Amino acid sequence: MKAQLILICFLLIGGLGFAQEKAPAQKASPPDSSKVTTTDGVTIEIKYSSPALKGRQIGIDVAQVGQRWRTGANETTTISFDKNVTINGENLMAGKYGLHTIPGENQTVIIFNKTWKQWGTKYEEKDDALRFIVDNETRTTSQERLKITADKSGKIQIVWGTYGLSMMVKAAK
Repeated sequence: MKAQLILICFLLIGGLGFAQEKAPAQKASPPDSSKVTTTDGVTIEIKYSSPALKGRQIGIDVAQVGQRWRTGANETTTISFDKNVTINGENLMAGKYGLHTIPGENQTVIIFNKTWKQWGTKYEEKDDALRFIVDNETRTTSQERLKITADKSGKIQIVWGTYGLSMMVKAAK
């Protein structure tokens, strides 16, 4: 009888241990995305990993001024367009691209690269499909995690910390 009681206690305690679920581990840079069809009919899809600042300074510790940045974390950030487009007036063919940037003090170089299926630190300038410069924007509130969004007007925004930039996508005529 005593042995049966001990066995029952063992089973109950063991069962309770297995019944407890562990919360999923938070990735350091979880995946995020934005997808929209603009008012002029272009579907824009952006996929990226969203790093957190964690006390780091943009331009110094991360996304260093004057150096190409993968504009996200982990795999190359991708952006795709289902139609030929103009971005800030520059032509770009329909397709999927790796999105990179070269942050500057006052302006940032935006890069759409033909090679998108790779780790984000890999990059070959010869595969650039389009490069152009945008003015940096300063935000009044700080965004802890990198956020890249597109809206129905075709405006793409990249925001991190108090740093931001934007570009306009339109269907090519």
